Amino acid sequence: MKKILLIATGGTIVSRLGKNGLAPQIKADELLNYVPQCREFCEVQTLQLMNLDSTNMCPRDWEVIAGAIRSHYEEYDGFVICHGTDTMAFTAAVLSYMIQNSPKPVVLTGSQKPIDLEITDARTNLADSLLYAADEDSSGVSIVFDGKVIAGTRAKKMRTKSYNAFSSINYPCLAVIRDGNILRYNQTKLQGKPIFYDKLDSRVGVFKLIPGVPSDILDYYFRLFDAVVIESFGTGGIPDAPYYRFAEIIEKWRRLGKILVMCTQVTNEGSDMSVYEVGKSVKNKFGLLETYDMTLEAAVTKLMWILSFTHDRDEVRRLFYTPVNYDILYPVR
Repeated sequence: MKKILLIATGGTIVSRLGKNGLAPQIKADELLNYVPQCREFCEVQTLQLMNLDSTNMCPRDWEVIAGAIRSHYEEYDGFVICHGTDTMAFTAAVLSYMIQNSPKPVVLTGSQKPIDLEITDARTNLADSLLYAADEDSSGVSIVFDGKVIAGTRAKKMRTKSYNAFSSINYPCLAVIRDGNILRYNQTKLQGKPIFYDKLDSRVGVFKLIPGVPSDILDYYFRLFDAVVIESFGTGGIPDAPYYRFAEIIEKWRRLGKILVMCTQVTNEGSDMSVYEVGKSVKNKFGLLETYDMTLEAAVTKLMWILSFTHDRDEVRRLFYTPVNYDILYPVR
């Protein structure tokens, strides 16, 4: 029987209603009382790592989670992390970079309703996650939620209240779970030994363009961060009308070694800065990076991982465009 480590970090799944709203209160060992059927296919031990509303999750906490899995990796056949839904996609993405090529599954799950309610998605999500983590053919980092198995770098929270909270963006689900059966589509079982990373560079910022936004805000972002991801419009571009100073600001900080990455605010189909002059000209001039079909969550956390051990521009580019856990498909143009 497979041995699974259930790691509790907080979130709605372990919350109870207090005078100021829902807050994490249920402990890791209590969760197993709600899914007794799991004893039929796996042996579960628990670890209460933290108890946060995932709004409070930060890169330091991601290092703690990755470190806990690394320290217990040889003791267990798989790992299930109970996590709040609000930042789960970021955590799944960053763990994809901090725990690479893992033959053992690292599964994140949670719920939209607390597990102790009569009507909740929590018990199904937790049972499905333990089932998936205990299956011989599972590997790598993924989210199991509402019967879907999503690659850790491809998940995005799309709904705030509905049970089908997460979607797989620009890439199919790896599998679905129905009535206790795992139906796999396109997942390859990872082999060999995992590669662990311990540190992140949290100095990565996201600057969202809106029409008429002052250019000086980007200048301020570059003062604060080692890398800036610009969420642009449509297929991607930098405003170049006479009242903008973006090009001047980008050139100044590029000379000082800062990294600029362009992505799109549009959820599906990705960026393509070769389409319009406002994108193609600035990309050719500054040689900036482009996310293509990557999610914002993957782009941000991949930069945190890369910058933790190199700021060399060529090496950053090479690593950013090296696929990890299905995170990027488009050829670099």
